[in-house]
Amino acid sequence: MNFFDEIQVGDREILGTHTFTRDEIVAFARKYDPQPFHTDDEAAKRSIFGALCASGWHTAATWMKYFVAYQQRTAAERVAKGIAVPVTGPSPGFKDLRWLKPVYAGDVITYATEAREKILPKSRPDWGMLIAYNTGTNQDGVLVFDFESRVFVQRHA
Repeated sequence: MNFFDEIQVGDREILGTHTFTRDEIVAFARKYDPQPFHTDDEAAKRSIFGALCASGWHTAATWMKYFVAYQQRTAAERVAKGIAVPVTGPSPGFKDLRWLKPVYAGDVITYATEAREKILPKSRPDWGMLIAYNTGTNQDGVLVFDFESRVFVQRHA
């Protein structure tokens, strides 16, 4: 991730691509969201989804996994170039989390983030508030997941 001052509204980053497997879907759901349409193939067939699908929380947690990996990767790239690495966080929250389409076993989701707005808080002159639009899109180009996030990002000293 860049310093707040280096980020431009409209900057978009692909965070990564993830293939959801049946075993992964069931394991996550058994631990965190044990509803039958996430854990049982037969029950899922009889559900509104028609087949086993990932928990929305699984979809969101996977976005976070790829976002953290992106931050680590870009930090390592900056270090390798001898460029300072900004501090990010905390996040005061998110809004408008939507699970737009089910994610089924075998679906390949590409996660992305896009800078939408930058705010300079008067109470924190060394930090900026980045508002980003975050997405997950399946292999058919269908948006399956999105939300708006807010995170504090360090400004250049």
